[in-house]
Formats: sequence, C-alpha cells, structure tokens
Amino acid sequence: MSTYAIKAEKFVLPGVVAGPGYLSVTDGVFGAYSDAAPEGVDVLDLSGKRVAPGFVDTHIHGFYNHATTDCDPEGVNASSAELVRRGTTSWLPTTFTESPESIASACAAIAQADEERGPEFCGAHIQGIYLEGPFFTSKHVGAQNPEFLIDPSVELFDEWQQKAGGRIRKSALAPEREGSVEYVSALAAKGVVTCIGHSDATYDEALAAVNAGASCFVHTYNGMRGLHHRDPGVVGCAMTTPATYAEIICDGHHVVPAAINAVVRAKGWDHVVLITDALGCAGMPEGEYMSGGLPVVMRDGACYLRDAPSLAGSVATMAQVVKNVYDWNIVTAEQAIRMGTEVPARSAGIDGVCGSIKPGRAADFVVLEDDLTLAATYLAGELVK
Repeated sequence: MSTYAIKAEKFVLPGVVAGPGYLSVTDGVFGAYSDAAPEGVDVLDLSGKRVAPGFVDTHIHGFYNHATTDCDPEGVNASSAELVRRGTTSWLPTTFTESPESIASACAAIAQADEERGPEFCGAHIQGIYLEGPFFTSKHVGAQNPEFLIDPSVELFDEWQQKAGGRIRKSALAPEREGSVEYVSALAAKGVVTCIGHSDATYDEALAAVNAGASCFVHTYNGMRGLHHRDPGVVGCAMTTPATYAEIICDGHHVVPAAINAVVRAKGWDHVVLITDALGCAGMPEGEYMSGGLPVVMRDGACYLRDAPSLAGSVATMAQVVKNVYDWNIVTAEQAIRMGTEVPARSAGIDGVCGSIKPGRAADFVVLEDDLTLAATYLAGELVK
C-alpha cells in the first residue's frame, strides 16, 4: 500500500491523544490526522487499538547475542532487525568502558553498520551513539571494566567522534573526575549531551556538571551515590534539577516501583527517560554470556555479573518497560508511551527525527492493545514481520 489510512481507536499525537480517527500514510511517510475517513484510499483497520510512535531506546548495549562492543557491523544490524520486531524503531547503540582503541573501533563499526544499510533493510534506525564510559569512578563501576577508567578527555572524544562519522550524541561521566567541568562545557558547545553516572560525586560536584551543561543522569539510582538527608548525592541532584532528564531502568529488577514513582513525582514524567540498558544477550535464552569483556549470567529476567553480586544490565525491551510503568500505576497510558518515545528522543537531542507522529516524518509506529501490550510494529509504513 503506497497510500493508505490507519483507522484506530486512539492516536498518540504530539499534542493530544486523538481518536477514533484516521491517519494517512503515503510512500512510508506520515500525513495528516482526520476524524473522518479519507476518500479513495485503502484503510488499515486497527479498530480498538492504540497507535503510537515507535519506541526510542537511548541506552542499550546490543540485542540478540550481538553487542555494540563486538565491533561487528553485521551484528549491529542484526540487533537492529530483532529490536524492531519488538517495537523499538530507533536506538542509540551504547558502548562500555573499554580501552580508547576499543571504543574507537566500536564507534567505527556502528558507523559502518549505519552506512551499509540499503533501502530494503528492515531494522531499528541508528540515531546516534552513546558513550557510557570510560570516565567513571571505581566505587560505582558496576558492570563496567575498572581496568580502563580514565579522566575525561576532549581530545579522545574528538578521535571517537571522527571514527563515528559525527554520530556520537551522548557521553557519560562521573563529575568528580578531574577535568569534568571542562569536558561537559566542550561537549555542550559541540551539541553533544553529557550524562552523569557511575559516580560517587557529592551533590555540589554533580550540580557543577549540570551548571556546565550536563543534562541527563545515567540509569538513576543504579551506579551512583544515593540520596541521604544530609548528603543528597547524585540522586538528589537528579531529583532537584528540573531541566535535566533522568534515565531509569523499569525492568522490575534494577529499581522498585516506589523508587521509580519518587523520581517521576520529583521531576515530572516528561523528564523521566525509560531505557532498557539491555545487554547483547537480551532476547536470548538464559545462560552464561560475555558483556563488556566481563562474564555474566542471565537468569530470572535479568543479567548478573558471574563473579560478583551485582546486576550487569537488563534484558528488557522498551515495549516491556513502557507497559511496566503503566501496570505499576505510576503514570497513565499516555504518559508511559511518551516516556518511551518523545521524552527519550528529546533528552538525546534526536527529537527532530524520531519519537513523535508528525506529517512528513517516516511512518514508524507501534500498534498497542488497550493494556499497552505490543500488537505490531510498522517501519516506514510497512508491517514488520
């Protein structure tokens, strides 16, 4: 169908949830929404369903036994192909703390994967790259490799950005490391988002990074100094800086619902970013895998370091975490959807290309049941099978 109209019960549009109604799609691009059926075109009947933008995952390390750190362009595209089948239509492949040379190779491989896609390729769009590390603290290193922790370096960033073909959109650091404020300021001038995480910073150290331009917090609560009434820490800074965004992993393992609710109430749902932080083994059976150069064990719906009592990352999908925050009665269905689409896109500065249903934009959308169960995914107006 080169031109057709989607008929659905509800459409999550930028300014409103509309419907029942019709949304036109022409040659893989969204057209206008209307309450009345357009004449002379086929109708895709999704009566009783919700139509929403495709999910946007801005913090994810791979999928379906392919990790971004494998430095394998074919693996990155295999991840993309499996992600889109699960409702994620855009993602930021995310690196780990590794040697500078390995990070450069990962950036080059992601760029190559993006460049090699033809018009027939069906997979989640690579909307940029996220550098999670290596500028972290050993105290909250988590599943990152402590061997490669270093201070922030704009020179290194520039080298990685060159390898990435300009695709790096986000870079994370621990603001207590020497040179952090200068790094944040330099990246802000380049239009790159800086995130705070894997950090034992004091509230004042974190706030100094925010004042220099840092605008996002890495998987809030996990891998950072917690909130104490005489030491607000990084969590306190995330909760009290209204213009910043807080990533959060809502897989039911990393953060309990009450703590998620506290962040949503402190910041407002429109500044809370749902992420998966999924590892390369996500989408695979339970068992032992490697992640970021470290052995991990996937069991009971989560992934753990094999040799330490720590969570290594999640194995969730965006469709699952969006449904979770709705099922836990933390937010409304509309808010949950926006927290998995337009909010992450805005937080990463990629909202000009994804995260919303707008005329002229690629018709990437998901079809949801009333309880937010994923029913189907469409990429450029075509059903993903």
